[in-house]
Amino acid sequence: MAVSVIPTPISWHPVRANNTTLLIHRSSTTTNPLIRRHSTVVCSSSLKSSNSAEEKRELLKQYGLDPDEFLSDPTPSKSRRKREQQKSGKGERVGSAPPERTKPRETHKLLQVLGGTARRKKLLSPKSMDVRPMMEVVKGAAFGILQAAGGCPTSLRPGRWLDLYSGTGSVGIEAISRGCSESHFVEMDPWVVSDVLRPNLEWTGFLDNSVIHTVRVETFLERTKGDPFDYISVTPPYMLVDYEILMKQISESAVIGDDSFIVVEYPFRTDMHETCGCLVKLADRRFGRTNLAIYGPKWAQKKGRS
Repeated sequence: MAVSVIPTPISWHPVRANNTTLLIHRSSTTTNPLIRRHSTVVCSSSLKSSNSAEEKRELLKQYGLDPDEFLSDPTPSKSRRKREQQKSGKGERVGSAPPERTKPRETHKLLQVLGGTARRKKLLSPKSMDVRPMMEVVKGAAFGILQAAGGCPTSLRPGRWLDLYSGTGSVGIEAISRGCSESHFVEMDPWVVSDVLRPNLEWTGFLDNSVIHTVRVETFLERTKGDPFDYISVTPPYMLVDYEILMKQISESAVIGDDSFIVVEYPFRTDMHETCGCLVKLADRRFGRTNLAIYGPKWAQKKGRS
């Protein structure tokens, strides 16, 4: 190793050539203000030498230089870079996808009240398929059977209506329009309640005749107390309920009485029992892939059977 030294360092330049590292240091001294001389320190060592790093550090220390400053890798390691990013709060977050923006839920007016005081008034319903209102042809048939069974073809017998899985509220609203004194709506989706159900009640003028329960149907059936309802509509999302369990829970709850009527919308190829508690099946009709079953007291069996 050949070393030629002139103190007062200015810069240090590593150069690689033929498997050899050359650390070239340029410095300048001025012995005369009019004369400027340059000198060079050259350290040559083989890359294959295991002691080359230690030799370089010792040599730099001998001349008052900081080995960490000259021998450190100018490119920070991955772990060091990550630590610096965490400290500064900057840098790219790896392994977490950017949050997706939820599209706002939209509504349209495709439903309408079919009869009674609010006849032909349009009702809001969600554009998405997560809320599926009862088809108008099914709703019209259901109220026709109930009116005939109650002995009044043009309107319902006065009473209270319970709309389970109410969604848009179209069934309970139809009930008030046709003569019921009040309707109770059970719907667990807060957005449906605030943006669909309540606006429909305000638009039809039935808000004062309505009670909204923002809970699960199962919870409502377990906790409800007091007098039974005169009419109950059951229009759940087909794939999310077990009809046998649901109807058993309804039959054992306080919502039905000896003179209650139950309207159940259910999918094709689903078996429905002939009775629900003390009530008997008055009608069972098919509309495409949708079926409609109506249960009621025995005294209404001859009037409503079809």
